[in-house]
Amino acid sequence: MPQGPDLKSKWKGVFPAVATQFKKDQSLDLDATARHLEVLIDSGVAGLIMLGSLGENTSLEPEEKLRVIQTAVKAAKGRVPVLSGVAECTTAAACRYVGSCERLGVEGFMVMPPMIYRADAREALAHFRAVEGATGLPWMLSNNPISYHVDFTPGMFAELADVKNLVALKESSGDPRRITDLHNTVGGRYAIFTGVDDLILESAVLGIDGWVTGVGTAFPRENQYFWELTRASLWDEALQFYRWFTPLLHLDVHTKFVQYIKLALQECGLGAEWVRAPRLPIIGKEREQVLDIIRRGLESRPSLS
Repeated sequence: MPQGPDLKSKWKGVFPAVATQFKKDQSLDLDATARHLEVLIDSGVAGLIMLGSLGENTSLEPEEKLRVIQTAVKAAKGRVPVLSGVAECTTAAACRYVGSCERLGVEGFMVMPPMIYRADAREALAHFRAVEGATGLPWMLSNNPISYHVDFTPGMFAELADVKNLVALKESSGDPRRITDLHNTVGGRYAIFTGVDDLILESAVLGIDGWVTGVGTAFPRENQYFWELTRASLWDEALQFYRWFTPLLHLDVHTKFVQYIKLALQECGLGAEWVRAPRLPIIGKEREQVLDIIRRGLESRPSLS
């Protein structure tokens, strides 16, 4: 199996999927987004992923996406790499988008399969190869068959091993057995990230290089602390911390994870709950249940001193 470029070694650690902040009227709140980025960088994250699913990529106009990217690049000031999610409906639009982002100073991408249409294996491979040809920057392939209905198997990753700037993969199938299958099939070729918050400990035990976290954006210090426990193989301490963290991490795996995580950001003083339609802020009993989880987590938050 050919090895990836040396750049792969830089793709390690926590790369949060950052929420795009809106005002109550659903317009972009770039100042609030920048303030949140500063908190995340200060917590020790290794990179920033803008405009993933949590960033409501598909709810933004093309011009708005570029404004978000400009804000992130300016806020990061080169301290950590800024990546953009690529979630376009057509291959041509994805290729145009990566070119625009490259000119704005991003340092890589997290590429999703074409949205809306459920591509088969041949079509998905062709899409990713086309996007690869549109940029010289490194990128991560996001595999989330639960949400995108396109499953990129370990064998398909092996087929893309010749794509030199594909340096990482995000495994979000919800099946931790995939991590071992990936190691056995393409071990050493890609940096392996997990993208399912409430499988992070299981994934870390099986061997990963990074974590695309969602809920951790509301609890960045705790998230980074937990990650460092796994890096140091302090499994007993990590397990105890995980038992506190897991009810919160479950918020990442619901259909309304964007609303849930944005509500957590609001409760933690790091953002606002406003989302863009067709999403709406949660109400009623559902809201009470989610707030109870968040507030219990805040009340029992472990000391990191």
